[in-house]
Amino acid sequence: MSGPALSRPRRGWIAAAGTAAALALVVGCTSNTPEEEEAPQAAPAAATGNDESGEKVVIGFSAPAADHGWMGSITKSAVAEAGKYDDVELVQAEATNDVNLQISQVEQFINDGVDAIVLLPFDGAALTEVAIEAMQAGIVVVNVDREFEDPDAARTTVLGDNYGMGVSAGAYICGEVGGNPDAKVAEIAGIDSLPLTQDRSQGFEDALAACGLSVSNRVAADFTVQGGESAAANLLQAAPELDAIWNHDDDQGVGVLAAIENAGRDEFIMVGGAGSKNVMEAIQADDSVLKATVVYPSTQAADGIKLARLLVQGKSMSDLVEVEVPRTVQLYAPVVTKENVDQYLPTAFES
Repeated sequence: MSGPALSRPRRGWIAAAGTAAALALVVGCTSNTPEEEEAPQAAPAAATGNDESGEKVVIGFSAPAADHGWMGSITKSAVAEAGKYDDVELVQAEATNDVNLQISQVEQFINDGVDAIVLLPFDGAALTEVAIEAMQAGIVVVNVDREFEDPDAARTTVLGDNYGMGVSAGAYICGEVGGNPDAKVAEIAGIDSLPLTQDRSQGFEDALAACGLSVSNRVAADFTVQGGESAAANLLQAAPELDAIWNHDDDQGVGVLAAIENAGRDEFIMVGGAGSKNVMEAIQADDSVLKATVVYPSTQAADGIKLARLLVQGKSMSDLVEVEVPRTVQLYAPVVTKENVDQYLPTAFES
């Protein structure tokens, strides 16, 4: 569906209705995820002056297609957050994995003269130039998750901690099997060409080295259920004995667990990544090889919406002394175990 054309005299906007329709810009809805799913709900925060209604803020939002649960939650959480403010108008572009289409969507936001753009790029490098164009047009750009090549392409960047995810997973495995110097540790990565995957692997390697361990078997998948199952099947065939596995992504972990069950293997512990609801429930039940997962927050775009609103309205983060919104906000990567799973379940996403 498409939303109303934007028109605000303050910037002399000219609505390009035909182009907007072609780019499938929609307002306040998600076209590629089931409507019955609810966005993860965080505990309500205490009201501050920042929450009081202020100047109208029009925010353009673009993200990749919700082809796995984490990405779907990214979009749902952003839309839900925007809906909390009566001074925010969210103009949401149709989710896409087509880099050229996403560039065109940002160009449309620029032409429409939105106040801010919250952008999770399919490819950070490919979207850098058009993000710089938006910044030069006086539009606040908030970069989410996948970084641009040039820091000047965004006013603020909201990141998960990919390297920290690897460190957290490795430290947990060290605590569980590090007493055995011959422990065999495997890794099921995501898409190897992505910097985020490389950062996760490096953090994992560094953490294992601290307790004298290393990765004995490694395969890469693609963040999908099918890819996870295929990669895990190959791994298990190549490694007849294992003590621990770290799987980078809980969505592909659905397939990983299927491969483990098909192979009849249970001699190892498994650590997940990202923090899906089904993985946390399995950890809570304590009836599978899954013993922990490392959170990679799916609230990053929702945080981007809040920050974009503050930036346009000239506000700062009320809990900081600094009078400006920070240049970079990096979220923490905690380990979720049976002992603390109840704390994290409310913000978990559905795989």
